[in-house]
Amino acid sequence: MTVTPMMAQYLEIKAQYPDALLFYRMGDFYEMFFEDAVNAAEALDIALTKRGKHNGDDIPMCGVPVHAAEGYLLSLIRKGFRVAVGEQLESPAEAKKRGSKSVVKRDVVRLVTPGTLTEDSLLEARRHNFLVSYSELREESALAWADISTGAFHVMPLNPVRLSPELARLAPSELILAEGATYEKTVPLADEFRIPITPLGKASFDSTAAEKRICALFGVGALDGFGSFSRAEISAMGALIDYLEITQKGKLPLLQPPVQEAEDRVMQIDASTRASLELTRSLSGSRAGSLLAVVDRTVTPGGARLLEQRLSSPSRNLDVINARLAALDFAVEKDHLAADLRDALRKTPDLDRALSRLALDRGGPRDLAAIRNGLAQAEAIAHRNASEDLPPLLVGATSDLTGFDSLLDLLDRALVAEPPLLARDGGFIAAGYDEELDEARTLRDEGRSVIAGFQQKYAEHTGITSLKIKHNNVLGYFIETTATHADKMLSPPLSESFIHRQTTANQVRFTTVELSEIETRILNSGNRALEIEKRLYSDLSRAILDQAPRLNAASRGLAELDLVTGLANLARGENWTRPKVDTSRALEISGGRHPVVERALRQQSGDSFIANDCDLSAEQGAAIWLLTGPNMAGKSTFLRQNALIALLAQMGSYVPAEAAHIGLVSQLFSRVGASDDLARGRSTFMVEMVETAAILNQADDQALVILDEIGRGTATYDGLSIAWATLEHLHEVNRSRALFATHYHELTQLSNKLAGVENATVSVKEWEGEVIFLHEVKKGAADRSYGVQVAQLAGLPASVVARARDVLDLLEQGSREGAGAKIQIDDLPLFAAAPPPQPKPAAGPSPAEQLLAEIRPDDLSPREALDMLYQLKDAAG
Repeated sequence: MTVTPMMAQYLEIKAQYPDALLFYRMGDFYEMFFEDAVNAAEALDIALTKRGKHNGDDIPMCGVPVHAAEGYLLSLIRKGFRVAVGEQLESPAEAKKRGSKSVVKRDVVRLVTPGTLTEDSLLEARRHNFLVSYSELREESALAWADISTGAFHVMPLNPVRLSPELARLAPSELILAEGATYEKTVPLADEFRIPITPLGKASFDSTAAEKRICALFGVGALDGFGSFSRAEISAMGALIDYLEITQKGKLPLLQPPVQEAEDRVMQIDASTRASLELTRSLSGSRAGSLLAVVDRTVTPGGARLLEQRLSSPSRNLDVINARLAALDFAVEKDHLAADLRDALRKTPDLDRALSRLALDRGGPRDLAAIRNGLAQAEAIAHRNASEDLPPLLVGATSDLTGFDSLLDLLDRALVAEPPLLARDGGFIAAGYDEELDEARTLRDEGRSVIAGFQQKYAEHTGITSLKIKHNNVLGYFIETTATHADKMLSPPLSESFIHRQTTANQVRFTTVELSEIETRILNSGNRALEIEKRLYSDLSRAILDQAPRLNAASRGLAELDLVTGLANLARGENWTRPKVDTSRALEISGGRHPVVERALRQQSGDSFIANDCDLSAEQGAAIWLLTGPNMAGKSTFLRQNALIALLAQMGSYVPAEAAHIGLVSQLFSRVGASDDLARGRSTFMVEMVETAAILNQADDQALVILDEIGRGTATYDGLSIAWATLEHLHEVNRSRALFATHYHELTQLSNKLAGVENATVSVKEWEGEVIFLHEVKKGAADRSYGVQVAQLAGLPASVVARARDVLDLLEQGSREGAGAKIQIDDLPLFAAAPPPQPKPAAGPSPAEQLLAEIRPDDLSPREALDMLYQLKDAAG
């Protein structure tokens, strides 16, 4: 069957991108056909139509407007699609020059994938968008990651065991793997973290070709200036760059030189720990309710991204931590300076992302203005800091903000205050910057006044005051005079300048070379002005990109200042204190609080948080607190708050405590809460055991471990046995600092056998059969779990609570009487016939209420009032 030239072109382009939806540009729409149209229409909830036939069947078709394409792209990317954007590379007029039936040239200019987004509308401004590449070569493996929207580029050698914690830390949007390679653990991990996997040809991972690719990108002859990289690291970096060349169609992003990271540079935190501690996302998956949401006082997108990075990657380098704390000390002390800096930082645009869009030719005049405005604020901040005795970290950050005088002056002169979004809209170059542009604009905007000036000039030159310049569609602009004056115009010397065009009954029309030229310029002035502005836009972009490395450094400096002043604002507002961090094995916290719970209490009820102490210090060996107490008393909160305090201290922040002494924590493990993983066939108990196994197999003597209710998901004696053995392993083998919460009171005996184990409990008070939670942690063991009381608080029917108390009494009696005391099933109210339901009280007032209704307080003597009180007591029963 005959295929139209347009459809033949579509099929040819689509064949090159079988795994992506093809946005095929047709005028003001991106059209999709065949299966792409069916899938897109369903995903976007748009109309599915048809266009012509192919092999006898209707061709499904749908489309989206070009001006609204970004919104549709975002929806498709979030639903797991990749999109190939096919643009028109010439105008229809240019196509017709090759023949009346020629099809407009089209080709894919960009492959849009989750890890290669740059548009603000497609990204979260306050989060990185990482693209990750993982490579295994022989006995080596490595991870490389980049955010092309900011230029960040990192690489690290990696033990495959560490892949899960690193993926959890980076939370990438896309993972590149070698096509056909066998990664037994990698693919399940990507599925677990919901990371889209992109297979790439093995040639992209070839380390020799990869090295050449990296050198070409950065314009160097060798990689030695960036560091000493393993073949696996080079392979991972090279594959990432090759993927960017493929998706960006040769327009490589402005990546910064690769930063090599070490595995032991940051605290190891696995995925389950991040989830249970709700570091950057709450258990519901939202940012609200997370630690990040509570501590984020940053005022710039760059500062917010840096905060999340620091929170996700607490440092293990004592010098780095102390440098951050020293900078924070300064900002806390100089609160007026910090407030001034925050005011200036609020006006600072996102330099990194503006720079990235300009490099990829996806920017616009507003990105130029963002660089200008950012540099202006950077200069003001540097000037403000110049008179201060800054700590080293802030000295470095501030020094990167200066030296842009010539670029700032250029942008100030060139740009209007509020430029349009798109360069094709024009009007973003300031008047007076370019003489040629000013002239074109004058002709475009003031053509009539220019012609009026010529008319006056010619009238004076000829001495004919009635001379007029007019316009029609045939002659264009022409000079018109009466027949009376025509002889003068046709005779020398005027005839040498004025060219006769037309004679009518009463008028004679002339032109001049000058008038013809100005006419052409007026008619073309609009297009000419726009072309000049586009040229100037390119010149300004080039001037900015020439200083890209220094602009990246300035952006990092601004982010550092934002983070420091934001944490200082948090510390002052929330009464946080500076922790002492060293290389000891101390973990001593006085008056510690959970920042998220404290904020929630204050906002919801105005209640204050009950602070508690914790001391897991030990010069050698394990230091473990075995924590008992009822549910709802705050055990899990206590466990988490101490983990968060250690994490905050090592990221370089003040902490929510009266005092804190933190010996460097190498690994942070948390097994708190219950969840299943039905998609992978794991019950709640299996998930609990898998996570516990990971802790026991990895934790070292510098780790901090928090465990809650190990063994609760199985039979009592099985669970007790597992919890007992786990605690012994932590003490004898891992030798970690740990908080171990349990309802198995039998475990409290271990404090007499294991030197590093101490008992602690959360205090409660009973009052008239009800339990009151005091939320105070003290040394010692709980006498019971108060589960029935908590069930009563939860609203279980009174009959269920009463029967539960009976069962509990019998079970506890049997436990006290020893193994010889057998409890028969008929002894348990749970299995006996249910007692008849208690009748509901009759409607109407009680005797006491009736008596109260009859009292006349003003008529009672003191003696009668006392007698009446006794009567009320008797009536109430």
